Amino acid sequence: MIWICLNPDNDTLGGEVFANSEPERLVAERKENDTLSVKAAEKLLHDLRPTNAQSAMKVRILENYCLIATQSKQNVERALDSFMEVVSTQSDHVPALLGSAIAFMILKQVPRARNQLKRIAKMQWNPIDAEEFEKAWLLLADIYIINSKYDMAQDLLKKCIQHNQACFKAWEYHGYVNEKEASYKDAAMNYERAWQFSNFTNPTIGFKLGFNYLKAKRFVDAIDVCHKVLNHHPNYPKIKKKSLKKPEQTSGSKRSYLPHIKLSGNSSVLLPTRSDK
Repeated sequence: MIWICLNPDNDTLGGEVFANSEPERLVAERKENDTLSVKAAEKLLHDLRPTNAQSAMKVRILENYCLIATQSKQNVERALDSFMEVVSTQSDHVPALLGSAIAFMILKQVPRARNQLKRIAKMQWNPIDAEEFEKAWLLLADIYIINSKYDMAQDLLKKCIQHNQACFKAWEYHGYVNEKEASYKDAAMNYERAWQFSNFTNPTIGFKLGFNYLKAKRFVDAIDVCHKVLNHHPNYPKIKKKSLKKPEQTSGSKRSYLPHIKLSGNSSVLLPTRSDK
């Protein structure tokens, strides 16, 4: 429950690939919600009563994540110091290594974050730390993608899917790499999985799926996914519902049916285009 408060959308904490993928209005709304979420998480933590050393360590880790969630440099540094203190005595403590990597990323110390994540990547996977392994692989893949090391990133993403086929974030990263390589059919396929495993409600993934359907000339599918996004997020800025405007037709040329495609009645949808991103 505490982790849901701190990261309700299951984002890659510290990641940079999707950092600017949301419209500014939604980012502002999220910041307001984040403040309330951190307070809720802190209240829940205050009510916890650890019964042994193991549960006390879990509480400590969560307290550090609360500090990180504030995005305050001073708090992030406090969390980092605490994580490093744990790692100094337990060098293979995956949650602390991951937490320190996230803190390093927020503090813009990417090489140090990468070193921590590589340590995790070399470890043997275990079910107790399964979520932390997945988050570490995703964050390291994010770093590789930023540096255009797509093959290395995809190897990590495959590990995520191997252990958790419903990891929508891994499918989303796969789609992003395909899109960067202009492989729109493959991107659409991977975004489909991301859309499915995010329960068809994540508007950003829906937008990306609609865009890649459009690039792959799957126009009906593009309309369908736009409908679904608008049903859950009617004011989503990147997919705009407008009055139907007949496309301009010049003599001697074919009529362009994009980007406006009729939905029903007198309404239409402006399908995703590069200028909307």
